[in-house]
Amino acid sequence: MAHNSVADIRDATAAEHWEHFEKAWTKLLSYRYLGKGTPYLDAGVDREIMPLRRDMRNSTGGIMAAPLCIASPEPWWRDDECVPAPVTMSYAVLDPARDVWRIEVLREVISIGRQLGFSRARIVDADEHDRVIAISTGSGVSLGDVPPGFEPVDNPVYELEDSPDLPALRDVFGVVAGPDGALQIERVTPELSSPHSALHLGPINIALEAAAMDELERTSGRPDHQVEHWTVMMVKPGYVGPFVARASVVGGDTRLGVEATMTDEGNGGRIIATASAAFRRIGDR
Repeated sequence: MAHNSVADIRDATAAEHWEHFEKAWTKLLSYRYLGKGTPYLDAGVDREIMPLRRDMRNSTGGIMAAPLCIASPEPWWRDDECVPAPVTMSYAVLDPARDVWRIEVLREVISIGRQLGFSRARIVDADEHDRVIAISTGSGVSLGDVPPGFEPVDNPVYELEDSPDLPALRDVFGVVAGPDGALQIERVTPELSSPHSALHLGPINIALEAAAMDELERTSGRPDHQVEHWTVMMVKPGYVGPFVARASVVGGDTRLGVEATMTDEGNGGRIIATASAAFRRIGDR
């Protein structure tokens, strides 16, 4: 049953499945806008590489968490194998990558079963694999089997010129202040939707991180914080909206904890995702 105006691939017949997937995949902004190709799913892509632009960095030039989540979505359970949904996604940032312009994901699939999948990866400088930017790990579930006959999709990514004039990711992905000041995404659109019609992991992480960064700046009086750890739990699919992200700072001095939560207010206010993170305050520039 469709929960919103976006069609659910699980409602498609076997004959319609891959046509639905191609339409959903090429509409989805998360990977295309950030310039990330996906091997096996995108035609002609054999390396999991993504550029690092100014809109993917914080005020000190260090990498943000949400771009890492999009570069290295966990688990590595592809849509040609099942209808996947992430459950846990965790990232440890080892290097803020201020002078790195492309990252590459080096994958390790730990276990893929009938219903559960587990993987981890090293996110490295694409031009210097010994330089590890972050490590990621995660788990997920299969929401259903897929029919045979998949063909890689012609899905060219955006090639945006790196510029200080690029809009913030929150603006591109429709993250706005709601009536009470909390950040929200109004509804699921094809550009923000997974093939099974729920809000995609990309906009979820972008909104949660935006809420975290705003709260850090509000409580500390300064914007200069570098994420060092980021863990997200995908609790329930988000179908209705508005999806509201709120965050609170937890203790610390130069190293600060943040707890963030996203709720689907149109579906009884149920929690759809949480983030637990550690940020380090960066000295005056």
